[in-house]
Formats: sequence, structure tokens, C-alpha cells
Amino acid sequence: MAAFAWTAGSPGLVRAAEPAHATHLVAATLSSGVQRIEAVVEAERQAVLSVPVQGAVVELARRAGDPVRAGQLILRVDARAAAQGVQVAGAQAEAARATLKLAQRELARQQQLFQQGFISRAALDQAEAQAQATQAQAQAQLSAAGAAQTQAGLHELRAPFDGVLAELSVTLGDLAMPGRPLATVVDPGRLRVAVQVPLSRLEAALREPAQLRIELPSAGNRLIVPTRVERLPLVDAASHTVTLRLELPAASGAAPGQFARVLIPQAGESPSLRVPGSALIRRGELDAVFVLGPQGQPLLRQVRVGPTVGGEVEILAGVAVGDRVLTAPRRVGATR
Repeated sequence: MAAFAWTAGSPGLVRAAEPAHATHLVAATLSSGVQRIEAVVEAERQAVLSVPVQGAVVELARRAGDPVRAGQLILRVDARAAAQGVQVAGAQAEAARATLKLAQRELARQQQLFQQGFISRAALDQAEAQAQATQAQAQAQLSAAGAAQTQAGLHELRAPFDGVLAELSVTLGDLAMPGRPLATVVDPGRLRVAVQVPLSRLEAALREPAQLRIELPSAGNRLIVPTRVERLPLVDAASHTVTLRLELPAASGAAPGQFARVLIPQAGESPSLRVPGSALIRRGELDAVFVLGPQGQPLLRQVRVGPTVGGEVEILAGVAVGDRVLTAPRRVGATR
């Protein structure tokens, strides 16, 4: 309920001044030791599969979670029309072969007659041209039969490599269409951790790649030494970060999609931006804070967070020095 009060010299009630928002002034603080940055485990080989034809799913050969071998059938789409096309093309190819044999025999007879002097050179040339045309037609029919066979094979979805069928997005009777994802196959034996490293931390991360460590919270926060570190060449223009890929050893026990952290050692003190943990708003996968705008209005701003130390959260991107962040944002309406 809004509060009212008398004001000297006023004829009636007026609304009392609203209390000011509790804010935190963002400033650069020096930190040292180890920097922890959130990351995610992903498979080096992961394929989202679909078929380039349209039809109903008539067979599911594997289930989600089953291991698959390269070339193993996962599902089959109705291919009756394609099978009929294969039969028609095959019959036409057989007819073309028979016609070619007849043309070759006729050419052989014409050659004998020419050698015996019973026909002219022009008649022999005509027989040779007819045989060549018949051979070209037969080759075209054979190619058409091969294309029809290939088209029929497109109704089968097979595993591209050894792995696990991580997801099966259809059931029997569902309509498969070109471009619609039907299944996902991953190789759980080759995993890596992808992490977005701010440009301010990149030098420290690449100075001694052998000192980087991977932390898996779901496995008791045990530390894992990556076998290889790869840097992607592009810089994200929105977050000013660079993606590093840290390859996990074979016996890491991790799974694709798992949460992880990457520990980056800091040789000395480095500046960082921190806000109170109470200022952070989490909505699903979105991390945000309320920042006071030029007119004093709270504006919701997405941020990229780092580790939490002593009740304060490091902000890797999204705020700047001098911003005022609300420390009790749950009292504020959905102002954007």
C-alpha cells in the first residue's frame, strides 16, 4: 500500500517520496589465484541426421540410448514408390542391354558383308553409327537404374560413425521431411569442454595451456588435465570472448551436455568486475542484472557470469565500470 503524508503548505494529501533503490557501484577490483569459468561438455563427433525425402516412418531399428555401428540402420521411411521406380528402371535397363546386343550382332554381320564386298562403305558407317547410338541409350538406361537405386537408399537412415543414438525424434507413422531432424548420434569416447574465455583472461589461459584444469561438479569437483587445447580464431562481438576447446581424456566419465568449469591460473593480480550475488537474476539459461538507466529507471541487462567468491559474482560481460546495479532486483517490476 502506498504511503501518504501531509506536506507543509499543501492543501491535501500528497504521495510520499518513493524509497531509492539499493544499488551497487560496479568498480574494477584486483583478484589473483585461479579463475573459474563456466563451460559445457560436448562431443567432438555429433551428427544430427535427416533424410532428403518425404514419407512416413515405417520401421525403427534402434532406440534412443542404443549403441550403433557405422552404417547400421536406425530407421526406414516408406519407400514403396521408390521401389517401384527401381523396378521400372531395371526393366528398362534390361531392354536396353538386349537392344545393344542385337545392334552389336548386326554390326558384326555388316562388317563381314563389307569385307566380302556386298555392301558399300556408307552402309557400314550407318551400321556403326546405329550401334554407337544404341550403346549410348543403353548406358543412359543403366545410369537411370543406378540413380533409382540410390534414391531408394535415401529412405534408410544409417549411423555415420560408431557411437550412441543419443536422440530419436520420431515414432512409427511420423512424417519425415527433408531437413527435419530425425535422430542424433554422438561419439561418447571423444569428448571436449567448450568454454567462452573473455579477452582479458585469454593471455593467461594461453600462456601455459598445460596448467589449465577442468572441474566437473557432478563428479565431486575432481580436476581433470586436458589432453589438448584448441583455440577458435573468431572473437564473439557481443560478449568479447574467444572459444577454447579442451579435449578430455578417454576415461573422464563425463557426458555430452554436462556442466563443467575451466580453471585458469593467474600469475598476478588482474582487474575484474564483481556484483553482489543478490543482484543476479536467473531465468532459465539467462543471467541478468538490473542497471539504473540515465533517468534512474531500472533496465534489465543480460550478463555473462564467472565464478562466485565470498558472496560476489564476477561479471565477464554485460556491465561496465561505473554502472549502478540493483542489489534487490526482485522488488522491481519487469522494466526493460
